[in-house]
Amino acid sequence: MRALLSGYYGKGNGGDEALLATLLQMLPSNVTPVVLSGNPEETHNRYGVEAYERMAFPSLIKALRSCDALIWGGGSLIQDATSAISPFYYGGIMSVAQKMGLKTVAWAQGIGPLHRHVTRWLARQTFAGCTRVSVRDRASANLLSDWQIPHILAPDPVWALQSKPVETYHGTSLQHGTSLQHGTSLQHGTSLQHGTSLQHGTSLQKDLSAPRVAVTLRSHPLLTPTRLSHLTRALVDFQKATQTFIVLLPFQKAQDLSIAQAMQSALKDVSQILCLEEPQLLKGVFRGIEMAIGMRLHSLIMAASEGCRCFALSYDPKVNRLMEDLDMPGWDLANLPDDPNIISKTWIEHYANGDPLSSEKIQFLVDGALIHREVLHQALNH
Repeated sequence: MRALLSGYYGKGNGGDEALLATLLQMLPSNVTPVVLSGNPEETHNRYGVEAYERMAFPSLIKALRSCDALIWGGGSLIQDATSAISPFYYGGIMSVAQKMGLKTVAWAQGIGPLHRHVTRWLARQTFAGCTRVSVRDRASANLLSDWQIPHILAPDPVWALQSKPVETYHGTSLQHGTSLQHGTSLQHGTSLQHGTSLQHGTSLQKDLSAPRVAVTLRSHPLLTPTRLSHLTRALVDFQKATQTFIVLLPFQKAQDLSIAQAMQSALKDVSQILCLEEPQLLKGVFRGIEMAIGMRLHSLIMAASEGCRCFALSYDPKVNRLMEDLDMPGWDLANLPDDPNIISKTWIEHYANGDPLSSEKIQFLVDGALIHREVLHQALNH
């Protein structure tokens, strides 16, 4: 069986690449994946899969005709908050696949926001026609219940993504309590900014000293220059008080790197920008992090799953849902305190006295996320 995977793949977004990596990890062994990608060559090289340009209509139709199933591959694909086109693109592909008689799976979806009547109608029609549907949050499940569409609710599948340690060539890993010393180097596929990739034989220029705190911000209208200034000032004060090393992690270089560079300019000798392209490594780097401050949903999921204390800066309802589910501290960016001292003191308090998820809770979430694997097996093998 051949299954066409449709998502926001090949666009340099660490969260969406993590969803693709997890989907590939969970697919039944008898299924051959075919991926629609914004960068088919990169997707093929990274995952060893057949890939087609996601926006080229002829190759898209060719891919559909060659497949037995279509899978919406996780995340907030069906929403009209950041793009009015997105629900029509994904909904259009799903509608064509359903008319062609393919098995169709809406996998690990986070539905909405859907502000427009026409996008709500399209979403309802396409979800209703799916062979199987799984969602990752209660709000999406409630919407499908209102529409009387059968579905499975389970934690985001990235909880179950198999991570890899970020290793040095000297055989030590970036784990809690260890540090990378002068002269050691990270493995292939990892890069440090400013603009310098760490390839084989290239050494780190400064220590990633322990303990470490990761920061993952993204561009967004709510992250105004004033708020970014407040967060930077607070991070400087936090670092001085805790003597931590700040690891700035851009999850999507096109959006996040300039923000990380702006923050690093205020933290020159006590921070590093670390760009990791492979999702398993991106998750694995959090094994060596004590606390994560993040806007991006999957940065918080990855950090929490690897045992980090987490502090959320929410720009989207999906982040708020995670905060509610895990009782995770944080602020909506719209309500960020105007005083950097309040921000830094709150972070210091959480660093000193906050708790990561228990190993039992993490295992519970990982086991729950594996339900998405069962949905794939039920849909594709029956």
